[in-house]
Amino acid sequence: MTMLQDFREGLHETWDSMMEGWQKLFRKASGAITRFQAGTNDSPETKQELATRSTGWGVMASEVFDDGNKLVVKLEAPGMDKEDFDIQVVENNLMVRGEKRFERERTEGNYRISECAYGQFSRAIPLQQDVDVTKANATYKKGILHIELPKVNKDRRKLINVKVN
Repeated sequence: MTMLQDFREGLHETWDSMMEGWQKLFRKASGAITRFQAGTNDSPETKQELATRSTGWGVMASEVFDDGNKLVVKLEAPGMDKEDFDIQVVENNLMVRGEKRFERERTEGNYRISECAYGQFSRAIPLQQDVDVTKANATYKKGILHIELPKVNKDRRKLINVKVN
C-alpha cells in the first residue's frame, strides 16, 4: 500500500468513528433539544432580533419518572406564565407547546450575552405507558412545569353489560 492509500484509509476510519460518535450524542440529546421559532404575533423587528440572538435551538431539560400509579413529567421552562402552555397527549407522546416571549432589554457597555431561547416551541416527550388523560394534572411554579399522568392498568378488565334479547 502506498503512503497516500494509508492516509486515505486512516482518514476514512477517523471520519466513520467521528460520525458514529455524533450519532450516539444526537440520539442521547435529541429529546432535550427543542426548536424555537418566531411567534406569529412578533413584529419584523422582533423576528430579526431573535434571529441574531439565537440559533433557534435551545435545551429545555426534562425528566420523566414512574411514581407507582402515575407518570410524572417535569420540564424546565423559566420565564413563562401558566397560560403560555398547550399540553396534549398524542398517541404515546406528551406534547408540550408554548411560546417564550421576547422582552427587549437595553444594556450599556461593550458586551451583551444571551443564552436564552425565545419564540414558539414544541416538545414531544415519549411516554412508556398508557395514561388516563381525563385525570391528568399540570402545575407551573418557579419555572418548572409539573405534569402528572395517571397510568392505565391494562390488566383490569372492563365491565361490559350485555343485554339479552
